[in-house]
Amino acid sequence: MPSNAILQQKQQVVAEIADKLSNSIAGVIVEYKGITVEADTKLRKELREAGVEYRVVKNTLLKRAAQQVNLNGFEDVLEGTTAIAFDPDYTNAAKILNNYIEKSKSKTFKIKAGYVEGKAISADEVVKLAQIPSKEGLLSQLACALNEGAHSLAVALNAVAEKMEQSA
Repeated sequence: MPSNAILQQKQQVVAEIADKLSNSIAGVIVEYKGITVEADTKLRKELREAGVEYRVVKNTLLKRAAQQVNLNGFEDVLEGTTAIAFDPDYTNAAKILNNYIEKSKSKTFKIKAGYVEGKAISADEVVKLAQIPSKEGLLSQLACALNEGAHSLAVALNAVAEKMEQSA
């Protein structure tokens, strides 16, 4: 049986993880086997610059924290080596981790699952989330669509005006 000091320390870690789960918009759980120290350092730096907190966690502590915040659906993936990325945005962690996996062609470092707004999502859904354009990209697409619509309207109005001049 663990001592009171160790038990309190574990309870504190569970409380911290539960707080991060409930205060982050999204997150990604990965199996972090097969990553070099150099690659891990670079990956952590990229995540940190995007505002994402990344940490290695014990499966039992993550499971307890998820239960505390009623985030169900991770029971099957919480085995082996586990790290979690807490994202204050929807797509940053998913994009960065998925990009690392694609570039490194790693067979052992992989996405296990994730969550968005307190709901667990599968690894496939995390990959789909990673493929969503950034907020800036979406705004750019919207601006182009609005600009194209305004341009088409101007061309149509000009054609109507020319036709009216010809018939007058």
